[in-house]
Amino acid sequence: MSRFSEALKSKPFVVTAEMTPPKGVDISRNLKDLKALRGVDAVNVTDQNASVMRLGPLALSRVLKERGIEPICQFTCRDRNRIALQSDLLSAYVLGIENILCLTGDPTGTGDHPDAKPVFDLTVMELLHAVKLLESGKDMAGNDLNGTPIFCVGAAANPGAPIDIEIPRMKEKVRAGVCFFQTQAVYDPDSFEEFMNAARPLGVPVLAGIVVLKSGKMARYLNSNVPGITVPQPLIDEMDRAESRVQKGIEIAARTIRAVRQMCQGVHIMPMGWEAKVPEIMKASGLLDAGSPDTTERGVRVSS
Repeated sequence: MSRFSEALKSKPFVVTAEMTPPKGVDISRNLKDLKALRGVDAVNVTDQNASVMRLGPLALSRVLKERGIEPICQFTCRDRNRIALQSDLLSAYVLGIENILCLTGDPTGTGDHPDAKPVFDLTVMELLHAVKLLESGKDMAGNDLNGTPIFCVGAAANPGAPIDIEIPRMKEKVRAGVCFFQTQAVYDPDSFEEFMNAARPLGVPVLAGIVVLKSGKMARYLNSNVPGITVPQPLIDEMDRAESRVQKGIEIAARTIRAVRQMCQGVHIMPMGWEAKVPEIMKASGLLDAGSPDTTERGVRVSS
């Protein structure tokens, strides 16, 4: 059982963050950012997010593991067929990566290789069933495995989607073996509470997504281009008027965490390149003791 799986069972509130691999092989920035993420329970490593070609998540997940950070390796359906996905899942387990997040993946047209052919051999539900098969000792063709993996499997949830559509999707994912959900960005605690009232009976931990706003322009972009995300106009106005957009983004993220803390089982902080600000967000939201310089009691210590 992974440390993160244990945290989901034993802690009343867990915190995860997100890290994007570099476009290249220089991971020095990622290693520097690990120091700021030492207080979280696990770190997601994204899989070619926004369809931008980057270093693969398996490699960076292994680097995190070697340095005492619990990784959650993302797997998207966009780029690989069922053979490659199953192979990479087995490879992840051999590398000591036990936490995975199964996603559909953004369309290739939104990224830096718009002419790339999307694969989508499997839907996210089929990928979840493939994981379950591997854990039972079989591949998708019914062949026996020589040694079987055991994963802590996560999936995405969208609080901004109609509840009568999203909750049945989540139920299906739970039946397929999902152990936790990380949600799309939350900016309206009232609507999130309505979502959680419907999701709570599923009995699976839900981590509210916290995307740190950097500007009013970013907020307007999210509203126009990302389905399921709605940044309320008062928050956009706050960002536009702010003397320091950095501090205002941190303040809004912390305020949102405080508002949803009693509604869900954790938060997933997506700092969008501001990994160094995660400790500030955690302190401002009450997730860390502001008087304690050592945050290893929440997560694990980063080794050099």
